[in-house]
Amino acid sequence: MNKKLKSALLFSLTILCFSSCTKEQVKPQLEDGKSTIIQDLAGDLGASMADGIDGKVKRPFEDWYFNLRTKEQLKDTLKHAKTMNWDIGFTGIYNSMIVVNNGANPKSPGYGGQGKGLIIALEKNYAEVIEAPSLEEMKTKNLSFVGWDAYPQPDNRGWYFYDMKTHISVAVKGRTFVLLTADGKFAKLEMKSIYKGNPVTVSDLHWPAPYFTFRYFIQEDGSRNLNTN
Repeated sequence: MNKKLKSALLFSLTILCFSSCTKEQVKPQLEDGKSTIIQDLAGDLGASMADGIDGKVKRPFEDWYFNLRTKEQLKDTLKHAKTMNWDIGFTGIYNSMIVVNNGANPKSPGYGGQGKGLIIALEKNYAEVIEAPSLEEMKTKNLSFVGWDAYPQPDNRGWYFYDMKTHISVAVKGRTFVLLTADGKFAKLEMKSIYKGNPVTVSDLHWPAPYFTFRYFIQEDGSRNLNTN
C-alpha cells in the first residue's frame, strides 16, 4: 500500500471516529446501572388543539397516571385517582403537566386519598443529585405541578421550554426533580423529551407527540440517598 493511500485511509478512519464520538456527545447515554429508563411512553395520541391536524380530533387530552415502581401506565384516572396505584400523573395539553399523588393537596388528583407525593426542582444535573433534601424542605418547596417553564407556578420550575414561534417544546437542561412517591420513598426524575424517539432536534410541528422519555431512581431503603453514580 503506497503512502498516499495509507494517509487517505487513516484520514477517513479519523473522520469516522470523530463523527461517532460527536454523536455520542450530542445524545448522551441514559443508562447508569441504577436508574429506570422509560422511552416513548405514549400519552393521549388522538387529541389535538385543533381539528384536522394529522388526523387527530380537537378535544381535551385524557389524563393518565404512572406507577414508578411497577412501570405501569393507568388510563382509568377516575378509578385510580384516590388510590396508591400511581406516583405521577400526566395531564393538561399534550399531557405535558406532571402532578404527584398527594392526598393532602387540593390541587392533586389524589386529594382525599393516602398519597404522600411531593415534587421539587433542583438546578443540578441528574448525576449530581446524590441526596434528597429533607422532608421539611420538600414540603416547603413543593410544586403544585411541573410543566411549561414559563407557565405561572410557584418558583416557575417547569420541565420544558415552549417556543411561541415554532411551537416546539424542549426539555430544560440541568434541572432534576426530586420527589416523594405515593408511599413516601425519595426519588429523582429527569424528563428528556415529549417527542417520539427522544430526538436531538425537532424540526417541525408534525413530529409525533406526546411520547415521553424520562429516567428516574427510587431509593427503596427509605433514606435520602439518590446517588446513581
